[in-house]
Amino acid sequence: MGNPASLWSERADMAEAAILSRHLKPVWVLPATALGVVGWPATRRERFFLTWHYWWQAHLIDCAVDAANRAPTIARRKRVGTLVRSHRLRNLTGWTNRYYDDMAWLALALERATRVQDNAEARGGLGPLEQKLYTAWDPAVGGGLPWRVGADFYNAPANGPAGIALARLGRYERAREIADWIDRTLRDPETGLIFDGIHLPAGTLERPIYSYCQGVVLGLETELAVHTRDDGHLDRVHRLLDAVEDNLTTESVVRGGSGGDGGLFNGILIRYLAQVALMLPGEEHEQLADRRTAARIVKESAAAAWANRLDVEGEPLFGHDWTTSAKLPGGSAGAGGVTSNGAVTSSRVPERDLSVQLSGWMLMEAAHMVTAAGL
Repeated sequence: MGNPASLWSERADMAEAAILSRHLKPVWVLPATALGVVGWPATRRERFFLTWHYWWQAHLIDCAVDAANRAPTIARRKRVGTLVRSHRLRNLTGWTNRYYDDMAWLALALERATRVQDNAEARGGLGPLEQKLYTAWDPAVGGGLPWRVGADFYNAPANGPAGIALARLGRYERAREIADWIDRTLRDPETGLIFDGIHLPAGTLERPIYSYCQGVVLGLETELAVHTRDDGHLDRVHRLLDAVEDNLTTESVVRGGSGGDGGLFNGILIRYLAQVALMLPGEEHEQLADRRTAARIVKESAAAAWANRLDVEGEPLFGHDWTTSAKLPGGSAGAGGVTSNGAVTSSRVPERDLSVQLSGWMLMEAAHMVTAAGL
């Protein structure tokens, strides 16, 4: 097979090229701007960024940072800055919005753009986002961040990425409080997996199991394991990783998947499995095995997604479920919509959605990262 890292780098290049050619467009035809059109083929509404999905664009920035780290070029470095600047432009009201999960995803992307790409635009956005996330902690209901300003729903997709962002910004005590709250409040005692969220103060659990909830908790506990001397975080990673392998994979391939917002869920799990593989500290048998397990899930999932892709004009189109063959979307009919609670539904053919293709790109970058590290 030659050099595995080189192979995955080539595939990541192709995934990047597919996003750039199909989805990346100037915002309102303004020069030196670019965001991801949320569907391909696109509706008129999507082409003009009347529909744009704040948190999808945050993951586009994250993927652009991945590519710029993997194979630095002037064009990639400039693209990171263009995406960051365009996100601020399209958001109209500044960097923030009313959704703490959205803001946490953007904070993660901007922190990486600042730290590893030294991007000035990103640095300007971090302050307002950090302040929003830090002050959203709600001791009146026993802790946790709400999903949205004024909401009674406190969920893993807001708390997990907020905790990771705050840890990376040096707010370790608040990050630890968030990790402890998730483990105490949202962990399923039967499977060990993380529930979606809880209504507070009522205490009503929302019990769906989403792959990205597992991913962000793995990421948060790994960050805390790196930056504290508390072995409890290593134990939580081990327990949750076992639960993910047992319940969410088949032959080490992450299964399932959908379009709309759900198109990003498996990619996010993979991003943080790669973080476990690369960053989890410790040289005991358990940590060595955990790093190997996380790397194996990344590599096997990437191999499956690549094998099941479509080639469209020489560029990959990834399936929403990496275990089955991708389908070609026909025209812009069947575009996803937005529900009353702000969630984005799947297009009729999920492969049409930018979210699905971003997950594929994340997966290729993650496979390169773990193979380049010799895992």
